[in-house]
Amino acid sequence: MERLSVDYGKKSKLEFAIYPAPQVSTAVVEPYNSILTTHTTLEHSDCAFMVDNEAIYDICRRNLDIERPTYTNLNRLISQIVSSITASLRFDGALNVDLTEFQTNLVPYPRIHFPLVTYAPIISSDRAYHEQLSVAEITSSCFEPSNQMVKCDPRHGKYMACCMLYRGDVVPKDVNVAIAAIKTKRTIQFVDWCPTGFKVGINYQPPTVVPGGDLAQVQRAVCMLSNTTAIAEAWARLDHKFDLMYAKRAFVHWYVGEGMEEGEFAEAREDLAALEKDYEEVGTDSFEEENDGE
Repeated sequence: MERLSVDYGKKSKLEFAIYPAPQVSTAVVEPYNSILTTHTTLEHSDCAFMVDNEAIYDICRRNLDIERPTYTNLNRLISQIVSSITASLRFDGALNVDLTEFQTNLVPYPRIHFPLVTYAPIISSDRAYHEQLSVAEITSSCFEPSNQMVKCDPRHGKYMACCMLYRGDVVPKDVNVAIAAIKTKRTIQFVDWCPTGFKVGINYQPPTVVPGGDLAQVQRAVCMLSNTTAIAEAWARLDHKFDLMYAKRAFVHWYVGEGMEEGEFAEAREDLAALEKDYEEVGTDSFEEENDGE
């Protein structure tokens, strides 16, 4: 990453990162690994889309009726997101959004570059013939925490920016009506310094699915990338787990044995604490800060 950011300084560097989930764990040392990785890549990545396995497990169980999801099931869901984000490079549409535009519209400050990803509709192939959802329905389901790819609650945070990437049978008029309806909802709050908040992309190519897979072929879909202060919940959980282990210096000797220094742990943790603070600060209203300054 470091070499890429030096050699290709002007290019957008987007990252898809699988982060540890709150309950489901695959390795004991994952809090260490994720915090060290985030600290190292923070300066070199322009936009990092976070995904956690537990959120996707839950979507598979709830929406696709898969009792025991495998990594294949999870990967097929993630591939729909990656496909939606890169669709504008590959297909034509009414409002195409290129990769640089994500960064421009989603990242208000260089460090606040971790959008929350939501995808709808996620319907099992068995139910496909009973449900064909309208633009308004898929748009509002993007704001449901149950469709998010990271476990956190946006109702506890504020949105800084939202990028809605529609695919398939979608016209701008329907999108405008759907977004106007979203703006009237009290539960969806934007920071006061970003009044407009929505960026829209429309691509005419409907999403494709793996033949015989668990996802239904749908006429229209939307992938929402939203920069919300609620994602700080994910950092807080990770930091807490890191602290519990690092207080006892558990497993640290393995890292030191591989050539790392113990100081790197403290440095990475401080950086993540600063990131949490950054999110807290961008979520505070402007007038509160003015009052504090007087």
